[in-house]
Amino acid sequence: MFISRGRPTPFVDENGRPLPGSISEKSFININGVRQGMFIRGKNVTNPVLLYLHGGLPEYFLTERYPISFEGDFTVIWWEQRGAGLSYSPSLPSDTITAEQLISDTLSLTDYLQHRFGKLKIYLMAHSGGSFFGLQAAARAANLYHAYVGIAQMVNQLDSERLSYEYMLDRFRQAGNSKMVRKLEAAPVSLNGGTPDAYLALRDRAMHSLGIGTTRDIKSVVRGIILPSLKSRQYTLPEKVNMWRGKFSASVSPLWKEMLTTNLAQNLTELALPIYFLHGVYDYTCSYPLAKRYSEQLKAPLKGFYTFERSAHSPIFEEPEKAGRILRDDVLAGVNNLADQAPDGPGSANR
Repeated sequence: MFISRGRPTPFVDENGRPLPGSISEKSFININGVRQGMFIRGKNVTNPVLLYLHGGLPEYFLTERYPISFEGDFTVIWWEQRGAGLSYSPSLPSDTITAEQLISDTLSLTDYLQHRFGKLKIYLMAHSGGSFFGLQAAARAANLYHAYVGIAQMVNQLDSERLSYEYMLDRFRQAGNSKMVRKLEAAPVSLNGGTPDAYLALRDRAMHSLGIGTTRDIKSVVRGIILPSLKSRQYTLPEKVNMWRGKFSASVSPLWKEMLTTNLAQNLTELALPIYFLHGVYDYTCSYPLAKRYSEQLKAPLKGFYTFERSAHSPIFEEPEKAGRILRDDVLAGVNNLADQAPDGPGSANR
């Protein structure tokens, strides 16, 4: 069940033959001295290129359970950044995984993709922890991107953790779960005290049990995330093992302290490219209210905030048709007609 050949699933036509002009490959390249891997998928290789930056764990395997709807409009690059998934190496020092390094890697990979696919600009999409350095990369080199799309955009993660802690404590009290209440009360999250290790040890399990974690319907990390990742046919067994080795030793975890001490709402108040935020109302991993407030304050040539009423942390997986429509009709067109609000008029620049 866990042993597989690790071959990407091809796109096929109605007769089961490979779809002409499509691309579905697993690729490895050297990025700033480190071998890094990615899945490249699209139904038409001439389509615009979209680079996807994942969060604390590579998420490509989730597409097997939650098919996305925009691989017909973009060539999607599912990059597994240094220290994570396909790019994990036990010899890579964790102290080399910094926001500055990941920004540099993002810009280097962007340059590679521009040359490989013959594009002057590409689209940048970042999720959760990936949005922490993704937004900074977009701010630094806006000329490289048509637009930036933040999924569950991280803004002020310490305040987000505080809000999540208070919400979970209230929910468990209402449910009469005295065991979880005692554990949370013993590890309080605050702006002054930060996130205790005891809180972080139970955080993911608690979030998923309440339906405010990865998706609304994933209630168990083991059944909903670990087992599906190990069953994926598109990774070899060593690659699956490395995914979890990277999760526990690298991934975004070395950035945690930097994330907790950085407030993007203060550091990045203006960007020189179109900005789109897609956020689930049940997302307590990265606060929905904080992201919405940031979107309202942020200055950009054009921006749009999109609320996903049935989603937690992964709206592109939980409400794929809506996400695909936004990407196709707004992002590709360079407008914000489908956004929650467009106070200056449809398709206008919201400053």
